[in-house]
Amino acid sequence: MTTTAHEETLGFQTEVKQLLHLMIHSLYSNREIFLRELISNAADACDKLRYAALDNDALYDGDSELRIEIEHDAEAGTVTVRDNGIGMSRDEVIQNLGTIARSGTAEFLKQLSGEQQKDARLIGQFGVGFYSGFIVADEVTVRTRKAGADKAAGVEWRSKGEGEFTVADIEREAHGTEIILHLKQDATEFADEYRLQSLVRKYSDHIEVPVRMPKVETAKDDDGNVIEGSEVTSWETVNEATALWARPKSEVSDDEYKAFYKHVAHDFSDPLTWSHNKVEGKLEYTSLLYIPGRAPFDLYERDGARGVKLYVQRVFIMDDAEQFLPLYLRFVKGVLDTRDLSLNVSREILQQDPKVERIKSALTKRVLDMLKKLSKDSEAYQTFWNTFGSVLKEGPAEDFANRDKIAALLRFSTTHTDSATQDQSLADYVARMQKGQEKIYYLVADGFNAAKSSPHLEIFRKKGIEVLLLHDRVDEWLMSHLHEFEGKRFADIAKGELDLGEIEGEEEKKAQEETAKAKEALVKRVKEALGDAVQEVKVTHRLTDSPACVVLPEHEMGYQMRRIMEAAGQTLPEVKPILELNPTHALIERLEAAEDEGFEDLARVLLDQAVIAEGGHLDDPAAYVRRLNALLTA
Repeated sequence: MTTTAHEETLGFQTEVKQLLHLMIHSLYSNREIFLRELISNAADACDKLRYAALDNDALYDGDSELRIEIEHDAEAGTVTVRDNGIGMSRDEVIQNLGTIARSGTAEFLKQLSGEQQKDARLIGQFGVGFYSGFIVADEVTVRTRKAGADKAAGVEWRSKGEGEFTVADIEREAHGTEIILHLKQDATEFADEYRLQSLVRKYSDHIEVPVRMPKVETAKDDDGNVIEGSEVTSWETVNEATALWARPKSEVSDDEYKAFYKHVAHDFSDPLTWSHNKVEGKLEYTSLLYIPGRAPFDLYERDGARGVKLYVQRVFIMDDAEQFLPLYLRFVKGVLDTRDLSLNVSREILQQDPKVERIKSALTKRVLDMLKKLSKDSEAYQTFWNTFGSVLKEGPAEDFANRDKIAALLRFSTTHTDSATQDQSLADYVARMQKGQEKIYYLVADGFNAAKSSPHLEIFRKKGIEVLLLHDRVDEWLMSHLHEFEGKRFADIAKGELDLGEIEGEEEKKAQEETAKAKEALVKRVKEALGDAVQEVKVTHRLTDSPACVVLPEHEMGYQMRRIMEAAGQTLPEVKPILELNPTHALIERLEAAEDEGFEDLARVLLDQAVIAEGGHLDDPAAYVRRLNALLTA
């Protein structure tokens, strides 16, 4: 680091170096987006000054007409983007332009591949718009002054994007920020008035802050010749410059809605769907909510930034106002503009305001209705589910009032398709239920292959009864909060007594009772051999191909949830399974004929195999291998 009295040269954070390399070398086909990103940042800076000035009007310094200005100089090969927003101090310049201070940075960088289209989407998703200037510029200069600071507190930042940047103290008359892009030789197309105007209208027409460009007007004589010295430069607003959400829906095109989403979400891709609504009455607010087509990197960081942009009477209040949507809808992006809150509202006040809870309830129902409508398009909804399904599964535990609505939106793998794709709804399942079937059967496993191969499915396959195959980490927790759907109760086929209701006839049930009675002596011997390793031993009719299986008590925590809890450091009481034997299997017939030590070894091998098939872990794997080898060589 080299330092003078007013100037110092610093190195970029490692992650920024990698990002700049990508910007400079991999995004040629997407380079025009640089202007959208810089305008979005400038608009945010103006919003922040407007909010800060609510408490201190002096911050405007006599210049309260917030605006963004774009100039170009074809001879010099520069494009300048200027705003009179909040500006930055020296420390903020170093922090904001020299590092990426955002969770998920490491994960973001892992995703970078050098593929232009894919990486462009990732960059937009990560929200590092300022650095997009290096797509078209081989040098960037930033001049800024924090609103309310002295003129001598100006800062200049310069970099060629090659690993370091220089920061110097300057005197700056105006507050706000000015970014000067020194265009690369192959990017001089952007130093053109009409090219810049078209990009503003294409990407930033929805920005509420006026985006202005200089317009030169001249006087002409009677012969149509320009009168020398008559040039007058004025500023022309080139965007719509009205809050998009405040316009009637009939006046907003789909392309405008999509462009606005990319502004609020910092995403390069289009949203899956959106909902624009104005509510009047006891509560007055306008909302514009979007369902993204891809997930942010911090989706599973429950403490990460989330929520909508909050405005009060079109005055920007805060980003990421998480109080207006529940945590399980944290993927939703958009804007909320209300008249029912104070302009000086804070996060603490929001937590205590009963109006917030009413708006939250209404917005939650709005989002669930959006998803219900989206579900009618199976392809689009599958995209949503593959991206956000695991998050939506948190809903039944968090939102009792909307549990039924959420349940209707859930998707699962089932034995109906034997596909790992989660594309079957509970309504689909209920429509296919057999005559006399009273329950929705499900099975929880560590993975799809483990689920579809479970011995617990054997009787259900034999009788053609569909079973939900649950293989996400969150699934067992989900089912503990989801008790019924359309009057049909859920039943875990790996817990408690097997009850197929009216699907089994009286003759079948009578035959099962007779078999159980005939095997009482065998069951007693097995229980004595296994001792405290099992809670109970019984014969079963749930198996057709396997010799044995383990079943947990109906209200006991399953193996999947136990592993999750133990991994989180919780100590759980020991659970003893119930061992169920298939009386018609050859191994059970062999067990019945075995004597003494051979009987105990075979009984323990059957138990261990059943535990493994269920996804459990053996306390003594070596003993299992030893017994199995002895049986194989006997």
